[in-house]
Amino acid sequence: MNSLLFEDMDLSPKIKKAIKDLGFEEATPIQSLVIPPILEGKDVIGQAQTGTGKTASFGIPVLEMVDPNDASLQAVILCPTRELAIQVAEELKKLSKYKKTNVLPIYGGQPIERQIKALKKGVQIIIGTPGRVMDHMYRRTLFMGKVKMIILDEADEMLDMGFREDIEFVLGKMPSERQMLLFSATMSKAILALTKKYQNDPQFLKVAHQELTVPQIEQVYFEVREKNKLDLLSRLIDLHDLQLSLVFCNTKRRVDKLVNHLQTRGYMAGGLHGDMSQNQRDRVMAKFRKGQIEVLVATDVAARGIDVDDVEAVFNYDVPNDDEYYVHRIGRTGRAGKTGQAFTFVAGKEIYKLRDIQRYTKVRIKQLQIPSLQEVEKLKNYRFLENLKHLINNEYLGQEVQMVEKLMEEDYSSLDVAAALMKMLLDKRNNSESKPSTDFGDTGAQPGKVRFFVNLGRKQNVKAKDIVKAIHEVSGLSSTSIGRIDVLDKFSFIELPLEHAQEISEALEGTRIKGKRVNLELANKKK
Repeated sequence: MNSLLFEDMDLSPKIKKAIKDLGFEEATPIQSLVIPPILEGKDVIGQAQTGTGKTASFGIPVLEMVDPNDASLQAVILCPTRELAIQVAEELKKLSKYKKTNVLPIYGGQPIERQIKALKKGVQIIIGTPGRVMDHMYRRTLFMGKVKMIILDEADEMLDMGFREDIEFVLGKMPSERQMLLFSATMSKAILALTKKYQNDPQFLKVAHQELTVPQIEQVYFEVREKNKLDLLSRLIDLHDLQLSLVFCNTKRRVDKLVNHLQTRGYMAGGLHGDMSQNQRDRVMAKFRKGQIEVLVATDVAARGIDVDDVEAVFNYDVPNDDEYYVHRIGRTGRAGKTGQAFTFVAGKEIYKLRDIQRYTKVRIKQLQIPSLQEVEKLKNYRFLENLKHLINNEYLGQEVQMVEKLMEEDYSSLDVAAALMKMLLDKRNNSESKPSTDFGDTGAQPGKVRFFVNLGRKQNVKAKDIVKAIHEVSGLSSTSIGRIDVLDKFSFIELPLEHAQEISEALEGTRIKGKRVNLELANKKK
């Protein structure tokens, strides 16, 4: 079955607007399968793995059926753990942004008095663990008389954890006229017995697994703070000298923002997402195929149909929400018998999504350390020397040799001539690689440096060595690569290398030196 666009579903404008705000255009396979029959009022059994977007597959129709003018309990969602209950509640709150709905997670480990107080105010949807829901029912703090829908999320987990009797107790107290949804990664006999007893002619809908067959692709991930993702992306593109790469983001807004940042840094970047017309998409793709765009940033939906054999690397700037999307994404590289690379950026809790992806794909994704600026520079110089050796071994240099011999007749050694020529070439390379964002104007720094004002000085007990250490921690630069550092009473001035000033200043901003938050500004030219 083809995936559906949320815009084409029979959903209220308020729910569609909330979905659009979250940046999602197309439903995942499980969402496409189950949302239409749920909206028709049918009982459903959904079989899908964790990470396939199943929370929204029942969350969206649940919010559709809730009457905002009725303060009574209308939907109950049972989850195996408090963590999942909280996660589901958070997603429903985002989806109910414009259709105000009272959603409450209830679980063990939290004071029950607080939950009772919230329930007395009126709750339309509860998400809870079976034991705590049953506890409230015994206390008569939960009234099931107007419940229209009951959902069992990760039913196999709940049964494995011994919640069968609790689940049956809750189901037994539900109104006879109600809709029941059950979601599970596996379908055991115990689950089938439960569906037979409590569901009415359910539709069984299953998302088939997609095999991962990408032996030619090296898959790695980096644990990185959200604010440092842009620096890491720039560094990896430079480090691997990538000529054609694909970067995936989860939302349209992220695509636009990242394209702007990359263009500001001088990369030939373009974006693809659902808000663009077909003509716009065709123009971007034509440029990408011709190499006029080196970095294409896209959402999963917009990237459909991209068939370019020479894509050297795929970047998961955001970990995909659906495990299957990971397979689709990385399959864009390593084509036509070539090797490819897949880099995934993992920030904070995204590590749990990555673990689900590894279980789903049955592939171990290796973690790498973030390369320092020094490593990037070292590799660039290595490539430069390799190209130089290739030139010496494969090109006719008769005219150039005569020019060198002429200089040697004037008492210049061949070593001096070679060193001077290499300096000219390296300076030219560094200047050509300087991004537009490194055009900082005249800040009063020495040549090749940019001078910054820092909000910390001697009165905050800050010394030059503390600033050097902070710069080294975010960039790997040693003190020899940093220019002058002037530490005054209430502030300081530092000089950073021109070619790295943008990313170092961005990485340094907001960090702490001696417990004090760092703020940087471009320095004014010295009078």
